[in-house]
Amino acid sequence: MSTSSPLAVGEGLGVRDPKDYNSASPSSNPLNGIPKAVISLNLRPSLELTDEIFEQLCRQNPELRLERTAKGELVAMAPVGSESSRQNLSLSAQLWQWNRQTQLGVAFDASAGFALPNGAIRSPDAAWIAKERWQQLTPEQRRRFAPLCPDFVLELRSPSDDLAALQAKLQEYLENGSQLGWLIDPESQRVYVYRPGQPVQVLERPAYLEGDPVLPGFVADLTLVWE
Repeated sequence: MSTSSPLAVGEGLGVRDPKDYNSASPSSNPLNGIPKAVISLNLRPSLELTDEIFEQLCRQNPELRLERTAKGELVAMAPVGSESSRQNLSLSAQLWQWNRQTQLGVAFDASAGFALPNGAIRSPDAAWIAKERWQQLTPEQRRRFAPLCPDFVLELRSPSDDLAALQAKLQEYLENGSQLGWLIDPESQRVYVYRPGQPVQVLERPAYLEGDPVLPGFVADLTLVWE
C-alpha cells in the first residue's frame, strides 16, 4: 500500500472508525456497555504497520491517541475525561518544572511517541530522558518518534483503562530500558513503582513520590491527584 494516500483507523479492513460512534444511537453502537475506550486492531496481513504508515495514521486521526504494539497491532485510545486530564497536567507540570530547574534532561507530555527497541511505539502520559541520551539522537530522530525508551515513564490510569494492560506496559518499558516507572491509579489511590531488577512496589495513597536516583531531587506532590 502506498504511504501517500490518506488512511483512517481500520480503513478497508471492515473495522469501523471509533469516532463514528459519537453520533450513533446507543442501540447501534457496538461499544455500548463496554467501559474501555481502547481498541486494538490486528491489521496483518492486510496492512503492515510500518513506521511511515503508523505516522500517517497519527496525522489522519488527530482526535485519537495511537500506539503500536511489538506485534504490530494498532491500539487506538479515545481522549480521556476532564478529571484525568487535570490530574495528568498536574503531574506533567511538576516534572517539567523540576527539569527546567535542574536542566538534567528533556521532559515530555502524553503527546510524545517513542519507538522502543522491541518494535513498539508507545506514548506514556509523561516521560523524561537524560540529557546525554537525548543529545546522542540526530535532529531527524528527534523530529520523529525518538528511537529509545525513556529513562522515566509515568502512566496515569483513567476510569476506562484496564489495570492489567497498564501493568504490562510498565513491564515493557522496563524490559526496553526504563530505569523508573510510575503507574498511578486514582480510583484505588494506589501507586505502583517499577525499577529494574526489583519487585513492584505498591504504595497506598502516598502524598509524595521521590524520583531518586533517576530523577535526582524530584518529589511529585500527589495530593492534587487524590483530591
